[in-house]
Amino acid sequence: MSTETIKAVNEGDILWQPSADMVEGAQITHYIHWLRSEYDKSFDSYSDLHAWSVDKNGEFWDSIWRYFEIISDTPYTAVVQGEISRAAWFEGAKVNYAEHVLRAAKHGGDEPAILGLKEGGDITSMTWFELASNVRKLASSMRSMGIGSGDRVAAYLPNSPEAVIALLATVAIGAIWSSTAPEFGTGAVVDRLAQIAPKLIFVADGYRFNGNQHDRRQAVEEIIKALPSLEQVVLVPQLNLNVGSPNTQGKPSRRTFDELMQGEPVGENEFVFERVPHDHPLWVLYSSGTTGLPKAIMHSHVGMLVSHYVVNNLHLNLSTESRLFFYTTTGWMMFNSVVSALLCGSSIITYDGSPTYPSGAALWRLASETRATVFGASPTYIQVMDQMSVRPKDEFDLSALELILLSGSPAQPEHFAWFHDNVKSDLWVGSSSGGTDICGAIVGALPTLPVRAGRIQCPILGIDVHAFDSENRSVVDEVGELVIASPAPCMPLGFWNDERRDRYVSAYFKDIPGVWRHGDFIQISSDLSSNILGRSDSTLNRHGVRIGTAEIYRCVEKVDGVRDSLVVALERSPGHYTMELFIALMPGWIFDQYLVNAIKAALRSNCSPRHVPDVIHPVQAIPYTLSGKKMEVPVRRILQGEPVSKVASVDAMKDPRAIDEFVKFKV
Repeated sequence: MSTETIKAVNEGDILWQPSADMVEGAQITHYIHWLRSEYDKSFDSYSDLHAWSVDKNGEFWDSIWRYFEIISDTPYTAVVQGEISRAAWFEGAKVNYAEHVLRAAKHGGDEPAILGLKEGGDITSMTWFELASNVRKLASSMRSMGIGSGDRVAAYLPNSPEAVIALLATVAIGAIWSSTAPEFGTGAVVDRLAQIAPKLIFVADGYRFNGNQHDRRQAVEEIIKALPSLEQVVLVPQLNLNVGSPNTQGKPSRRTFDELMQGEPVGENEFVFERVPHDHPLWVLYSSGTTGLPKAIMHSHVGMLVSHYVVNNLHLNLSTESRLFFYTTTGWMMFNSVVSALLCGSSIITYDGSPTYPSGAALWRLASETRATVFGASPTYIQVMDQMSVRPKDEFDLSALELILLSGSPAQPEHFAWFHDNVKSDLWVGSSSGGTDICGAIVGALPTLPVRAGRIQCPILGIDVHAFDSENRSVVDEVGELVIASPAPCMPLGFWNDERRDRYVSAYFKDIPGVWRHGDFIQISSDLSSNILGRSDSTLNRHGVRIGTAEIYRCVEKVDGVRDSLVVALERSPGHYTMELFIALMPGWIFDQYLVNAIKAALRSNCSPRHVPDVIHPVQAIPYTLSGKKMEVPVRRILQGEPVSKVASVDAMKDPRAIDEFVKFKV
């Protein structure tokens, strides 16, 4: 980042301290007082509270159930049972996630629940009463179309109020939600959705980005054709393109979103939420597809409920006075996370468009005009702001802003300082890390602790996080493997079509039996603050969105002239990340701009713009292990300056000479 726009700051410097009034008024303080009254528990520090939450996790999660007054048809028989890879939470309970979201309508009434903006348009507002009414109406229409508990409902929609309504309506009737973003190419969408065989899909005719309209009608038709399980298609117009007349007779039948919202309103007393068992899937999210098809990750209603209440209410301090904005797409778990803020009665802000159109300050204008109290983005967004010399505090009224939430990639000290220098001097800048696997945070923010430059404030309550060294010992003030050592309700139910749980156990528990290995490097300090130091596996992080290498390989290696490929993400300088693609050519082919353009075009069309690398290098060969795996992590470590002898075993390689060429590309 430019040193001219920010003051010098060192990692660990205290940049912000909460006021006494903020500490006293924080929702976690209220919870601590409640624990003293209801459980006769007293804690001298957050460290003591967190230790109790993991040492006595059954007692802790029972308190969360009671504190947030979870609605269930039946009482649970036990808080948690089983080993970490098969833990069952609140068995016997029957709950519905959407019911808890919409109970806030009883308190919110005419206050806005969703403020929405589409690039080039005006901000719209939907009250809590309107949201609840829209969800009941759509859910009832879906029921009349034959959609019910356990059916999968997919979406190919931008981040919009309609997408939020569709998610909540799906969940309200016990169906299982799964979404992808319209900038995804057909192959990336089908790779995901075909696994779950959806019965209904919501689709957009296109989306707007950077001043341009992107017509996705052809992609929609290709997706529908590739999903024979579909019985219903619901068009949610975004560009108002001509899509012909709806067809309610053929298979799949086609209707419009507006058609499903017609008719008489469905009263609150007329609608019945489908309360489902503890192990009923809420939604399916997808891993990044590093080693093959993206993994279809299932989370439960009850697990997400208690986990999201903890993160949103106790850690982010969200309330009925909050308005949360996070720049995301529906293809990232942050969309689900934003929707979860509704549980606290908070307003959410949806945005479909470029973060820098019509100017670099586009999102700050949105934050100002919606009176956002929370602004969320990836740290890479701050690099863009700095490069464009955007200084929000000189242009906008951001007096309502209380919290900056950084997530998606490791935040550097300079990222924290940028906000104090360019947005607001007295600002709580929180950073978090978690991911799709748990649809939440492992380490994150807290309103009662100081903010240190470049560090995440604390571990999340109930998450038994550690840094493990090479001997699988928990270490402090040392870099180690991020692990979770005991069960947490945010852990998945498992993967779709993995009844024996072989893939699920292999993904998280194979390397260190009995412990969840998350795939990040972390350093945890004695004060519980932490640093995430990037991936310990080969998953890429592109502008805050994880991308699997396998998706890139499947596309690149179909381009004429490309024999093989390998892609890595590098931090070329502090806070500056690049995605670099290495290709080996077919005999007789020449590496030139025509080939570079062809590769980029293929990735942009078949995957998404985020899959396009920053630079492409030609190499003679791609290094492989004897077991046939591309050596992504060793290559990345070499490019970061480590010697070949330290990161790669000659005896474990098919062709030891293949890796030597990468030394010349090191940072």
